[in-house]
Amino acid sequence: MRLLSSALLTLLALTKLSFASSSSVLVVLDPSLNREDYSIFFGGLEGRGYNLTFRAPKDASHAITDYGVPNYDHVILFAPDTKSYAQDITPQSLVGLLSENTNLLIALSPKQTPLTSLAAEFSLILPPPETPLISHHPARSEPPTTIPVPVSSSPILTPGTPPIWFTGASHALGSTPMLVPILRAPAESFAADSTSDADSDALVTASEKGGEGLWAGSQMGLVTGFQTNVNSRVVFAGGVKMFSDEYARKELPSGGLPGNTLFVTDVAAWVFQEKMKLRIDAVDHHRVGESGAPEKYTTNDEIVYTAHISAYDSETSTWKPYSAIDDLQLEFTMLDPHIRTSLPPVPGSPGTYQVQFRAPDRHGVFKFVLNWKRKGYSYLESSTTVPVVPPRHDQYPRFLSAAWPYYTGAISTSVGFFLFSTLWLAGDVKGERKKGSKAE
Repeated sequence: MRLLSSALLTLLALTKLSFASSSSVLVVLDPSLNREDYSIFFGGLEGRGYNLTFRAPKDASHAITDYGVPNYDHVILFAPDTKSYAQDITPQSLVGLLSENTNLLIALSPKQTPLTSLAAEFSLILPPPETPLISHHPARSEPPTTIPVPVSSSPILTPGTPPIWFTGASHALGSTPMLVPILRAPAESFAADSTSDADSDALVTASEKGGEGLWAGSQMGLVTGFQTNVNSRVVFAGGVKMFSDEYARKELPSGGLPGNTLFVTDVAAWVFQEKMKLRIDAVDHHRVGESGAPEKYTTNDEIVYTAHISAYDSETSTWKPYSAIDDLQLEFTMLDPHIRTSLPPVPGSPGTYQVQFRAPDRHGVFKFVLNWKRKGYSYLESSTTVPVVPPRHDQYPRFLSAAWPYYTGAISTSVGFFLFSTLWLAGDVKGERKKGSKAE
């Protein structure tokens, strides 16, 4: 019996480990693209434990959802030139996947497709159709549309990543704070419908007007992420060729291999929730000197608030304590924040953040609110409701130090009245006796 129980527990543990270390990915691949041309990228995903399923854009098999429930954890759309899809792939259905915590990796192109309208829903503004990104710098034998793009520093990317090859369309970024810029266009690049310099006068005119109608410079994005309120992620890449084996092996003009392999690995790791994924494990609060959370607090109580935060480690598929947040804040609110204070990490206690503060001198229903949102990181949100009541009649202090002037006034008035009354009464009786004796 013990052997059977041990075997069942081992099987259950292996099942959980397999589920935690593998995720299903649907790859929608355009028929014009050869799967073998992207073997480095797809092989890297399979090597990290992902189960890839391939289908064509118009293929009805391997549906993304069944009865509104996603069938895959992640979806890759490598169909930048496709203009028609199966019924289960629409801009509305892709947006619905994000609300169900399914992540998307989407490749765009200079052509007008349904994915172009989908990008507009995420505050990405694309240039007119058939206007790819062009750059004549640096000098190279490749066409002006094949550009080596320097990789700027980002917490998403590995430091020191070499420039990558890029071919495709750029986009402007909207004002939503949920956008996560990953790769910017080179400063000397621009979007045009011709590789010649015939449109140079139009570019100069647009720049003289303050940039109106100008699709040029490092303000344009080439690869941009978006994180929703439920922490699902989507990445829009301006071209699909950056994921290809050809660009991964293509030598840079300055010599050496490009950083395409490392770059696309980092991008996939971010969008598939392998990195920069945080969560709040637990929060607790109590009075100073106590350990349990009370049903209610009294005004001016000294309160201790503690939060435990962990980060996902993709190498071990486990959650580990995370203490690298240095700008976490706690708000004690009733409609508006009455107290806003920093919530620093506790030295020597990984993943623990703690602060002590005094409850405001106002009663009502308050909330402990954590709301930490930074680009690229999972959003941390927590709200705990607690009542704050005034002291009971027997909890007030007997004497208030601030009221001593009033106490002194009342006592001196009472003493003065007593002395005056005594002197008055005693003085009147003696006077009447003296006058009465003289008359006799």
